[in-house]
Amino acid sequence: MRKRKVYVTDWEYEDLRYEEAALKDDRIELVPVQCETEEDVIHKCKDADGLINQYAPIGRKVLEALPNLKVISRYGVGVNTIDLEAATERGICVANVPDYCVDEVSDHALALLMSWTRKVVVTNNQVKQGKWDFKVSKPIYRSRGQVLGLVGFGKIPQALAYKVQALGIKVIAYDPYYPEDKALALGVTLVSLDNLCQQADIISVHAPLMESTRGMIGKEQFSQMKPSALVINTSRGPVINEEAIIDALRKGLISGAALDVVETEPIHPDNPLLHMDNVILTPHVAWYSEEAEEEMRTKAARSTLEVLLDQQYPTYLVNPEVKDKLTLH
Repeated sequence: MRKRKVYVTDWEYEDLRYEEAALKDDRIELVPVQCETEEDVIHKCKDADGLINQYAPIGRKVLEALPNLKVISRYGVGVNTIDLEAATERGICVANVPDYCVDEVSDHALALLMSWTRKVVVTNNQVKQGKWDFKVSKPIYRSRGQVLGLVGFGKIPQALAYKVQALGIKVIAYDPYYPEDKALALGVTLVSLDNLCQQADIISVHAPLMESTRGMIGKEQFSQMKPSALVINTSRGPVINEEAIIDALRKGLISGAALDVVETEPIHPDNPLLHMDNVILTPHVAWYSEEAEEEMRTKAARSTLEVLLDQQYPTYLVNPEVKDKLTLH
């Protein structure tokens, strides 16, 4: 049996020790490369049996140029770098790691929520400038009794709901795919997106990035929000229309934003969000802990083993329709 080649298309870690440990098998050759474009992937990974992918684009053109490819495993939850339809057509399994950072992201969203509502950033900056006066924080309102609106109700927002309920915060959610009875069992009421925007004091976005969710929080949604509302995003930047949120912040349609993600990353130095006192920004760090990084990278590597050596569909198969095109034994 020839060695199966697994290419890491791109990565931003200090090394690949977790991937090397997971793929330590005489039948596997791990090949690290750094690709930025589809042409890079085609040129550098042409004999790949498997790909581990971070940001490099893997569109139809790439998939058609890699004849041996059987599995693509993506670091993290989102698979927006991959043409799922084309992969399924060609009998290629696509895997992700949907469960590695549930606590990290929900904790980060909670941290942003509390930092804003308790004016932690504002008062920290004022004290460091020599101003010792609680009045710079006015107004602060009690968290208990406020309404948190979750856009999306997967594992991460469910974890966030559980955590904020302990603070006495009421939770509503918009998710057209989640069963209403299951949400109610978790103490959460499902509502329409319009109703969520109208009712929520705090809106936390957790929708995956797809064509149907790109820009789903835009001008229309901001126009329905309370002027006192805070908008948090720890999902993907383009789920929120950035031009619309900047306009809403400038016009006072909402009171503030706490964003771990933006449309273009790293954020451009000229982005107006950088110069707004009513915006908290973090550098797409919500997913991160040392434990989460190890788990993500290990699971991503193991998904390629499941297909190439174990001859089974990966545990975290994103495109189950591929089973009609690919038979594994």
